Amino acid sequence: MGDPLLAVREEVKPETMLKIIFDYIAKITAEKRLSHILMLMADMGREMILADRCTLWLLDEERQELRTTVAHDVSELRIPVDSGVVGHTIRTGQAVIIDDAYQDDRFNVMVDRTTGYRTRSILVIPIRDNEDRVMGAFQAINKMTAKGKFTQQDLEHLTLAAYYSGKSLESAMLAHEIEETQKEIIFAMGEVGETRSKETGNHVKRVAEYSKILALRFGLSEEEAELIKTASPMHDIGKVAIPDSILNKPGKLTPDEYELMKTHTTIGYQLLKNSKRRILKAAATIAIEHHEKWNGTGYPNGLQGEAIHLYGRITAVADVFDALASDRPYKKAWELARILDLFREERGQHFDPQLVDVFFESLDEILEIRSQYGDNFDIW
Repeated sequence: MGDPLLAVREEVKPETMLKIIFDYIAKITAEKRLSHILMLMADMGREMILADRCTLWLLDEERQELRTTVAHDVSELRIPVDSGVVGHTIRTGQAVIIDDAYQDDRFNVMVDRTTGYRTRSILVIPIRDNEDRVMGAFQAINKMTAKGKFTQQDLEHLTLAAYYSGKSLESAMLAHEIEETQKEIIFAMGEVGETRSKETGNHVKRVAEYSKILALRFGLSEEEAELIKTASPMHDIGKVAIPDSILNKPGKLTPDEYELMKTHTTIGYQLLKNSKRRILKAAATIAIEHHEKWNGTGYPNGLQGEAIHLYGRITAVADVFDALASDRPYKKAWELARILDLFREERGQHFDPQLVDVFFESLDEILEIRSQYGDNFDIW
């Protein structure tokens, strides 16, 4: 990696500084996604004070960790809350300016040794919430001017930017926490449905992971693929209303029993349909449509082709694969070759033909997930 000090730049002029702040604050206040707000803040800080890199650290009090999903040229990091210069700022609430990191005992040199980067100058400021509690830190590394040192003016500018963007960050963090809580509840409820039919919680984990892989390979965005992954564990929540005698019957269901079993789709939909939450709305769609078939012979509504929501079509592939590949109360798991033959046969019949192609293209990843979240038996 090249020496960042080679790219020497002139200090930002006051009028340019104001434009940077106003432009970024407008983008930040309009953004609701936490990861995007963090990246915008990192970009804003780098432009304002001419740092080579900026990192936004968030305090995870429950785990006593500092974490970042946004750091220029670095992947997600988690460090102990008392670690390094950032930990010092989090603990004390005091900003720090360091001219030479290697001459400061608070600097953790192992970070550079791991990344191959050479840290010289550092600026860290605390980020506070509306109640003046420290909720994170703004870290800038390596000043890109001839002197290569951060100044008191840099600290004041970055503090000002953090103040104006802090409310948006706090709101996004709260929304993120609510969404994570929703995910935990949805997953737990999904496990309830599976446990009643004596299937392991790993079934819903696998279906969720398969669904995300298929969604991404199909061409959906990371955000939408994550939505499907989060919502798909609720696909069989309607089973909570199906009698055990039917759910766990070892032999074939009678016509009347089968009709009752099929109602788990509409029951699940009724449970979820009135929510205004995006995740639960997606879960409602999946619950009612994951047993529809591409050729129109599925249930409960006999939908055909693209009239079936894509979320339902994706979950159908994931759910059927895992059902066939796992032991159930009424059957033993199929061998892989037999499962793949069935998917070839049902391409354009049960399943969206394009999704079957995606399934085969993704098979290595899917089998890896199957191994990672395996049950206490070997199906192959």
